[in-house]
Amino acid sequence: MYDMETPALLLHLDVVERNVRFMADRARRLGVTLRPHAKTHKCVQLGRLQLEQGARGLTVATTVEAAVFARAGVRDLTWAFPIDPGHIAPVRRLALETGATLRVVVDDLATAQALAGSGLHVWLKVDCGNHRAGVDPSGPYALAVARELAREQGLTFDGILSHSGHAYRTRHRDEAAQIAEQERQVMTWFADLLRKDGLPVRGVSVGSTPAMAAVKSLTGVTEARPGNYIFYDRTMVLIGCCEPQDVAVSVLATVVSHQPGAAHFVVDAGALSLSKDVGPAHLGLETAFGEVKGHPELTVASVSQEHGLIRAAAPAAIEGKFKVGQQVEIIPNHSCLTEAHFDEYVVIEGGRVMDRWHIERGR
Repeated sequence: MYDMETPALLLHLDVVERNVRFMADRARRLGVTLRPHAKTHKCVQLGRLQLEQGARGLTVATTVEAAVFARAGVRDLTWAFPIDPGHIAPVRRLALETGATLRVVVDDLATAQALAGSGLHVWLKVDCGNHRAGVDPSGPYALAVARELAREQGLTFDGILSHSGHAYRTRHRDEAAQIAEQERQVMTWFADLLRKDGLPVRGVSVGSTPAMAAVKSLTGVTEARPGNYIFYDRTMVLIGCCEPQDVAVSVLATVVSHQPGAAHFVVDAGALSLSKDVGPAHLGLETAFGEVKGHPELTVASVSQEHGLIRAAAPAAIEGKFKVGQQVEIIPNHSCLTEAHFDEYVVIEGGRVMDRWHIERGR
C-alpha cells in the first residue's frame, strides 16, 4: 500500500477534517461551545484545526499536554483531571509563564481550600453517573466544596463539570442519548441548586463522544468536551456512534508469517501498536483487538508484544492471500490508546503520504 516502515499510524486527513467540521456544526446547533479533549490526538496541528473550526479552547489530560499546547499558543485550556495540592504550584507557574488561561478541576474540599490565592480558574467536578470521580451532587459534601470555591478567594469559580464516560458502555445510539439526557438533567438540576443557594454558576460543562453524538438537547449546558470524535475507532462503530467511513486512523502493518494450510497469519503490529483494549466487551462479541480494513471476514484474534495474529474462519479463506511482505490496515478498538504507542502520524490525503505530524509526549 505505502512505501514505509511498519507498524505505522496512518491519519486520513480528509476524514479528520470532516469529523472536526461535523462536531463543530453540531455544537453550534445545540447551542454550546466546544472544548475538544486533545488527549485523543496529542498533536499541535490537530488542535489548531479544531480551534480554526470554532473550538473555544482545548481540554487536556496531563500537565505535560497543558504545557505543550500552551507553549504552542493555545490560550484557553482545561486540565480535566482532579487536581491535588502538589500540582497547584506547577500549574500556576505554567499559567504565568505562557499567559494562557488554565482551568483546573477539583472534587476535594481540602484541595479547594488550597487553591485559594492561586489565581487559577476552577471547575467543580460532578459525578453524573460514571462513578469514577466527582462529588455526589445530591450530598452535602458537594455543596460544601461548591461554597468554598464560590468564595473566590484568589481564584475564579468557572462552574460545574462532568464526564459521561459510561456512555461508552452503551449498546446503541438510543442508549447513549439516554445517558446524555441523564447527564444534562443531573448537571442542570445541580446548577439550579447552587444558584438557589446564592452561588454563581458561570458554566455547565459536559462531555463524551458517544453522548455528544447522540444527545438531542443540551438546554442549560454551556460547553461540551468530546475527544474521540476526531478519529473514532472500531468501538465507536460497534456502539453506533459513527459509521465505518468516519474512522480516521489506522495502523499499517506488514504480514511477517503465513504458513501453508494455516487459518491465520501474523503481522508486525501487536500490543505495543494496537493496545490490549478488547473493545466493547459488553456487546458480547467475539474478542478481537481490531479489524482488518476491508476484510470483515478476518479477526485480529490475539496480540503479544510485537505480534498480531489475524485469524480466518478456515485456511481456505486466506490460502494464497496475505503473503509475507504484504501490508494491511488495522482499525484499532481504541484510537486514544493506539495513538499512545506512536511518535508520529503519517498524514494521508487522497491516498498519498502528504506529511508526518509529531505526537507530543513532553520528552
